[in-house]
Formats: sequence, C-alpha cells, structure tokens
Amino acid sequence: MEQERNVISATTSVLLSGMMDFLAPLKWFALLGIILIIADLRFGMRAAKIRGEKIRFSRAGRRTINKLVDYICWVFLAAAMDKAFISFSIPLLPGLVLLVVYGFEINSCFANYFEARGKKIKIDIFKLFKKKIDIIEIKKDEEETK
Repeated sequence: MEQERNVISATTSVLLSGMMDFLAPLKWFALLGIILIIADLRFGMRAAKIRGEKIRFSRAGRRTINKLVDYICWVFLAAAMDKAFISFSIPLLPGLVLLVVYGFEINSCFANYFEARGKKIKIDIFKLFKKKIDIIEIKKDEEETK
C-alpha cells in the first residue's frame, strides 16, 4: 500500500511540475483574469439592481464559473501558442492574445460600473490601438438632447 502511494505521488509530481513549467510565464495573466471576473461580477450585480432585475445567485455563480473556465482555456491556449511559436524570454504572443481577450472583460467591467452609477458612458479600450485617441464615449438620452 505504501509503495502504491509513493508511485502515485511521484507520478502526480512529475505531471504537475511539467504543467507548472508550461503555465509559469502566464501566472500574472491568470491572476488578472480572476480579478477581472470578480470585478465584473460585482459591478454586474450592481448594474442589474439599478435596472430592477432580479438577481439569481445561482445564475450569477454559474456565469462566473463559466467565465473562469473560459479564461483557463484561454491561458492554456496562449501558453500552447508560446510553445508552438518562437519562445521569447517574455511571453509576447500569449500576452497579446490574453490582452485582447481580457479587453472584452475590461470593457464589460467599465460598462457595468458606469451603469451602476447611473451614467451612460461607454469605454472601448480597443480604440487605443486604432487612430482614435478618445476611448470614452458619453451617451446622451434623447430626452436630454431635446
């Protein structure tokens, strides 16, 4: 029994150490993904309250877990791309892929944050990469313009 436990422990250690070497360059992106998911959940719940929607914690929890799984898949894909293409000392290609993916989440966080504050402001961080300089767009109600 003791020998079987040692074999299982050694096998697990070997497999997990390889996985940790595979994911080590992207650990900060994984942490950023978790922070963004929590922020989006918090601001999204506040925005839903402002809209008068009923908040179901089972649905919010399920969507949050789905996002977490999606981002874990994106981190694995980015790490695989780093290994498949030329690997630099910094994870350049995976960093770009994850920044694009996280850009959508950042836009969602800002939209929920401002909606929870009752402001109609739209932020698109992707405009930073275009020729446009202004990433903030303030939406005015039709009533206000009249």
